[in-house]
Amino acid sequence: MPTEQEILSFRGQLENIKTEIAKEIVGQEAVVEAMVLALVAGGNVLLEGVPGLGKTRLVRTLSRVLDLPFSRIQFTPDLMPADITGTNIIEKTERGNEFRFQPGPLFASIVLADEINRATPKTQSALLEAMQEHAVTVAGVSRPMTEPYFVLATQNPVEQEGTYPLPEAQLDRFLFKVLVPFPTLAELDAIVNLTTTGEEQQAQKAADGADILRLRAIARQVPVAQAVQQYALQLILNTHPEIETSPAVSRQYLRFGASPRAAQAILSAARVRALAQGRFNVAFEDIQALAKPCLRHRIALNFEGMAQGRTPDDIIDELLKEGKH
Repeated sequence: MPTEQEILSFRGQLENIKTEIAKEIVGQEAVVEAMVLALVAGGNVLLEGVPGLGKTRLVRTLSRVLDLPFSRIQFTPDLMPADITGTNIIEKTERGNEFRFQPGPLFASIVLADEINRATPKTQSALLEAMQEHAVTVAGVSRPMTEPYFVLATQNPVEQEGTYPLPEAQLDRFLFKVLVPFPTLAELDAIVNLTTTGEEQQAQKAADGADILRLRAIARQVPVAQAVQQYALQLILNTHPEIETSPAVSRQYLRFGASPRAAQAILSAARVRALAQGRFNVAFEDIQALAKPCLRHRIALNFEGMAQGRTPDDIIDELLKEGKH
């Protein structure tokens, strides 16, 4: 169990990170909070929102605040796997021609996969290995990434022409799916003032890779009471329509439910959230607060659910009411 000093240090460092990000990002507190929790928990994040909401700027700012190597990949239909993983090139040396590996943009600590659903399944599968294994295989050789390693992907929910929907296996590799909302009038006013007057503040370094790994090690020590763990696991089981004991809303509107990886995701993120809130242990409220970002991309609506205009968030809300604590 973390000491009181470790919890204070943990909470202070997370607040510093969020404070520095806020210098360049107006509003979006919930989005920033989710991203920071996911990074400390060691997971990838899928950001969904219409263009122009600052998703790319947010990821860039995060890499500067964490002082980690950053790369941005603009996904397009003609992008090939070797364009992102890297490839072997022939290099002239004193000993003659030799093969040398030229790393691709996946070899950074924070990788922004912009408009990820525009890439073909072939390229998406190359990214999948990096997301899950933190390594890529090129010409039969597995090349590990430097830790910490995060993939932060964006997708536009509106424009579907020329896109390739992410397969369920890849969606499952994202710890969170975060919906980026349109700014309010006050936030829009602040954004315009910040970006058109030339008086922008620069975010400063608040942590580095070693700090993130240290925070992650502290979070792993947070205990989860058996009742809280059972509540989280029951929530995952309740998303499965094929289980007879599942709530009626799941059996009526869902095609399939969340995987065991969802249970790992919600509990690891809940540990980080508990520390961020200054608590020694995971509470029911942590599970409830993280249910939507952890589950909305891991459950699928059936035809009836789509026809009635239901959303994954609606279903999760009802499931939380079913098992209210």
